[in-house]
Amino acid sequence: MSDSEYEDILYSVENGVARITINRQKSLNALRGITMLELVKSIERAGNDRTVGVIVLTGAGDRAFSSGGDVRWEKEGGLKDRHISVNPRAVHEAMRHCGKPVIAVVKGYAIGMGNHLAYFCDLTIAADNAIFGQNGPRVASPAEGWLVSYSQRVLGVKKAREMWMLCRRYSAQEALEMGLCNVVVPLADIDAEVEKWCAEINGLSPTCLKIVKASFEADIDYLRDPSPNHFQKLIAPDFFETEESKEGQNAFLEKRKPDFMRHRA
Repeated sequence: MSDSEYEDILYSVENGVARITINRQKSLNALRGITMLELVKSIERAGNDRTVGVIVLTGAGDRAFSSGGDVRWEKEGGLKDRHISVNPRAVHEAMRHCGKPVIAVVKGYAIGMGNHLAYFCDLTIAADNAIFGQNGPRVASPAEGWLVSYSQRVLGVKKAREMWMLCRRYSAQEALEMGLCNVVVPLADIDAEVEKWCAEINGLSPTCLKIVKASFEADIDYLRDPSPNHFQKLIAPDFFETEESKEGQNAFLEKRKPDFMRHRA
């Protein structure tokens, strides 16, 4: 696939580093179906490129790594058939199985899927303006299964449930203390910091790194859902057609607080 074929991302390779940039600045690098598909293809492309030793995943501009799922796209039915078409899990699977270290470089917001994309990367370098957090229950857009449960490995049970169940926002320093990132650096210095980490990784044995990564991933294989019937499909198969889902989407787009009280029965 040539670079000109990508619509939502930028892709480049230089000095053994594949850089994948979510390029939707107007929507704070929100993710829609084509974005996720291109992320999968570009990660697999980098994984198969013998000249690449490390993959850097980031967002265009300084305002956001990714603000998560594109609510406008979701409202138009983008996630309705996600179990048979574009599935956010595919991006995580691509990162897990590419065989190379993946570094998330977070500037600004890493919210919702942006946040769990970052914590699924092998390493996370954050600028001092980074803000992390989950958003699903706030906008009625549920994540599920191991995308959620893996956060307990990263944060511990109580903090992970706080993050997912309260939808709070965490500063870069708080994220560092929680284990959501490896290091925090001034925004102006982040490119130099990334170069340093990439050079360090590229100085190591690529086969050994591949084995190490596979070993880490094997440890969490049991978290993956054993059947194609995922939690949202089992618990609320028509969720994205409900008034509860529409209320979350409409409130987000109208920039108001959603009213979920009547849906709690």
